[in-house]
Amino acid sequence: MAIPVYLFVGMLESGKTAFIQETMEDPRFDSGEKTLVLQCEEGENELDPSRFAGKNSTTIVQVEDKEQLTRENLEKWRRDAKAERVLIEYNGMWMLSDLAAALPGDWVMYQCIMTADGATLPMYLANMRQLMLDKFAASELLVVNRAEAVADRMEVHKAVRQVSRRCDIAYEYADGSVEYDEIEDELPFDVNADVIELADDQFGLWYLDASETPEKYKGKTLHFKAQVCQTPRAGKGCFVPGRFAMTCCVDDITFVGFVCKYDRLDTLEQRSWIDVTAKVNVKYHPLYRGEGPVLTALEIHPAQPAAEDIVYFS
Repeated sequence: MAIPVYLFVGMLESGKTAFIQETMEDPRFDSGEKTLVLQCEEGENELDPSRFAGKNSTTIVQVEDKEQLTRENLEKWRRDAKAERVLIEYNGMWMLSDLAAALPGDWVMYQCIMTADGATLPMYLANMRQLMLDKFAASELLVVNRAEAVADRMEVHKAVRQVSRRCDIAYEYADGSVEYDEIEDELPFDVNADVIELADDQFGLWYLDASETPEKYKGKTLHFKAQVCQTPRAGKGCFVPGRFAMTCCVDDITFVGFVCKYDRLDTLEQRSWIDVTAKVNVKYHPLYRGEGPVLTALEIHPAQPAAEDIVYFS
């Protein structure tokens, strides 16, 4: 049986505990299911289970050290709680990759919500940007409390869009009213063209958009410059044309690209630059652990290296 996981992320005192409290007080969410809540940091506010809608159905475990996040511990805590689902209040100073590595195989991430304090958000963006981007990238919704304190919404918008085009941004005011970020993001390339032309510096943005909305590109033809990555993980008759990308710092550079079918793999040299024209399909592939864009090369030619080795997601 799959165990749904609801993840709440954000820095200390950003409103995570209050958000979880309100969620668990809603009978539409908590109708008595056995629930395990893992709290990975201790703030000023505490959860009050006596006010949860599903009385006596929740077990709260305090996780004081990141080293406690092991698959064995997670499975034990769930078994002891007889939990049907898990809520995690994650420590804002911990990278999400640590949690992902520890999750049991039958735990499925259902939703990730991030909270932020409008008064301290600019400071965290300026001084702990990598930690913030790590959370933006995984979140479906960013709730900015104390919205009155946010002087520059464009700064927040750009930071979120640097790593995610699917994360909604909600600004919550002291009176309880909410406004949503409605700043439109225009893609710098024409997705309706007969052949979508990607400039050298647009690959990262296209990769991000295609990862989050693959159906937009189904049946489309693309033309772009990339480097060759031949890996057994791509499957027989396939390779990955891609680029090295950076989100925020030199320590966060990674190779990104999509699987591409090509019947002349023996002509491609590892890490060489190529000019690619390919058709996009959307299907399951083990490399994605689900569905994603799978390219079929129509033409591939040698190419000169791009002016910049690294691309960005903005």
